[in-house]
Amino acid sequence: MDIVLNVADDYFFDKFHVYPQSWSNDLWIRQVCSLYVLTCLSGVGLYLASASFNYFLLFDRRLEKHPLFLKNQIRREIETSVKILPVIAVMTVGMFFVEVRGYSKLFDGIPSGELGWLLITRDILGFIFFTDCAIYWIHRWMHNRLVYKHVHKMHHIWKVPTPFASHAFHPIDGFLQSLPYHLYPFLFPLNKYAYLVLFVLVNVWTISIHDGDYRVPAFLRPFINGSAHHTDHHLYYNYNYGQYFTLWDRIGGSFKTPSAFEGKTLVEEIMDKERNGKNHVD
Repeated sequence: MDIVLNVADDYFFDKFHVYPQSWSNDLWIRQVCSLYVLTCLSGVGLYLASASFNYFLLFDRRLEKHPLFLKNQIRREIETSVKILPVIAVMTVGMFFVEVRGYSKLFDGIPSGELGWLLITRDILGFIFFTDCAIYWIHRWMHNRLVYKHVHKMHHIWKVPTPFASHAFHPIDGFLQSLPYHLYPFLFPLNKYAYLVLFVLVNVWTISIHDGDYRVPAFLRPFINGSAHHTDHHLYYNYNYGQYFTLWDRIGGSFKTPSAFEGKTLVEEIMDKERNGKNHVD
């Protein structure tokens, strides 16, 4: 995050004299304030841009006719997300601040030697594997009946989610499910630029699994936890907790073959009801 902070200092905070002249760039209170502003703006901006893209270009708008689709749902999803993201940012800034102060294992450049790029690839794969595993167990824990009603239930209001539902959750829920992303660079080495790109991509992925676009290459269907899997999670609760892959659901006994892959999509449910309604009238 220090990359983003340095750019923001050079092109905004210093340029427009946002802070008192006596506040040096490495003053802790200045860094905390800057990180909070950046986290809020980037979080809300990325959410609105990516969710809007998926909604207008990928989301099947016929899903809005489903009986489980709530009144004014999209507006409510957006309002919930925009209100909650700044709250999550309060908790997130602490992790970013410790990272900026140099306590993480993030590094610049490419490791020396012939295996430099291979080591970068190894670290990226490690990040994906670690976060996929950790988020699965955190997500599953939040379905414990003693925790669910206080934290995770808020996200399951959206039985037929749109991309805008991706970040519409309780702030503790949002922070806990993002925690593995923050923890990884404190436990394992990772290139700073790779980390920044991965952090953006995992947020985009979170939006994509709520977009109702079930298209996945047939040979990847057994392995990728996509929108079809997550749609069933919202409907049936105790299945398909995974983030990117189906591995941990299979290991944990919570895997369910998506209804959409069995020819039982929500859109087909709507069309069947419309056809039955017309036949009944006729």
